[in-house]
This record gives sequence, structure tokens and C-alpha cells, in this order.
Amino acid sequence: MTKKRSVYDFLQSKGKQKFLELHVNDGLEAAAAAEAGVDIFTFEVSPALLEIRSAAPSVFIQAAPKQGAICSASDGIRVGFEALEIGADAVYFTGNLTIVEAMAKEGIPVTGHVGLVPRWATWTNYRAIGKTEEEALGIYRKMKALESAGAWAVEMEVVPVQLADFLTKNTRMITQGMGCGSACDTQYLFSADILGTNSGHYPRHAKRYADIPSELAKVQRLRVDAYRAFASEVEAGIYPEPKHEVRMDERMFDAFLEKVANA
Repeated sequence: MTKKRSVYDFLQSKGKQKFLELHVNDGLEAAAAAEAGVDIFTFEVSPALLEIRSAAPSVFIQAAPKQGAICSASDGIRVGFEALEIGADAVYFTGNLTIVEAMAKEGIPVTGHVGLVPRWATWTNYRAIGKTEEEALGIYRKMKALESAGAWAVEMEVVPVQLADFLTKNTRMITQGMGCGSACDTQYLFSADILGTNSGHYPRHAKRYADIPSELAKVQRLRVDAYRAFASEVEAGIYPEPKHEVRMDERMFDAFLEKVANA
């Protein structure tokens, strides 16, 4: 079995290699991604995390608590340790820096988030963040604040490539890039985008590598056809055939009938 990387391992390899990162949805995706060599998963803090951990024991998992689950430093420490206990290796948290610092001081690896943060999109809309000098400076300051608070990694989502490259080279944290070209330490995509299972908007940075829904539709058609063939053969008396049956020796059956008659 491949040895699971630790936070220490990732930090020691910063700048030396590119890591693969996926958001997975279930154990089947997790097992396939692990076999393909993906290094990091993102998932939710939930009982289903146990399935992901079981399917991919050697993959580093950062888990995001449900929005609103962490509202104080004590919440962060409690939820953070609960996440680690059920299989996470780090906690993905986009909130208050005081909470990040409290969690980090307790040894909980925290991953922050800058750029386009979907939970905060009402303040920015869904767009690239950091194309102006003011926004770029804001991202830089937020990144440094996360670093000072003790975060080990930061996701950069839809940040201009030049800025993402500068930020990656000017932080000791692992930068996790989605929509940032190849500038960051990890290349991060959603499994749903890669597999074609996303039924909504495909962002510009996404790339579809398979059409799983079409293949699943073919499998479903095979199911329907097989069931119809079964029903048709039963109705026509074709199935079951003698080879599908178990029969008694005729002498044994006759003896049985005699005993029943004499009972």
C-alpha cells in the first residue's frame, strides 16, 4: 500500500512537484482516483467521510464542515478534532482568522481559501478575483494573514495566473489551484467536471475527460433489455430450460409418493 503523505511531507515537497487534487463524491470515485494516483481529496465533514477514507486509505483528505457548524474557536477545535477522528487529515475552513489560529494552535491542519470563495459569492459574484491591483493586494494580505494564523495550505480559486504564481512563490503554505493555470502547488478540479456528471454550469477552467452519464445510460438500457428478455422467455415457456432445473431420481420420487399415500 502507498504511504499516505502527511502535512510535513507536502511542505517538504513544495516547489519540487505538482500534486493532484480532486473533490470526490463517493467511495467509487475515491477508489478510482486513488488508483489513478491522486494525492489529495476534498470532501465534507459527515458520516460519509468514512466511506471515502475506507475506499482510499492512502490519500490525504481535507474535509469541509457544514456552513455554520463553526462559529467560535471552541467550535473549530471540537469540529476539527471530530473531523480528524472520522478520517480527515486536515480541515477546510473559510472563516474567521481567530478560529483558524485557535485550531492551528491545537495542531489541527487548516486549509484556507482565497480568490473566488463560493460561500461568499454574494459579495463578489462568480468571477475571477484579483484582476485589479486592489483585489490582488487584498488576496495577498488574506493569504499572509492565513499564513500567520497557522494555516498549512490555501486554496486559490479563479485567481489570475501571474498573481497565483507570485503568491505561490511567496508563501510557505501549499497553494491549491483551481482556475489558476498551472501556477499553484496542486492542480485541483471537481470529479464531477472530469467525469461529465456535473449537470450544471461548467466553469472555464474545467475539462471533461469522460462522459459517465452516457455510459450509465447504456448500462441502464442493458438492464431494461435483459429484464424484458427474461419476461418474454418466461411468458413463452422458454425459461427455465431443463439445464436450469434440479430433479429427483424418479424412483425416489415414486417412493415419496407412496409414503405420502400411506401416511
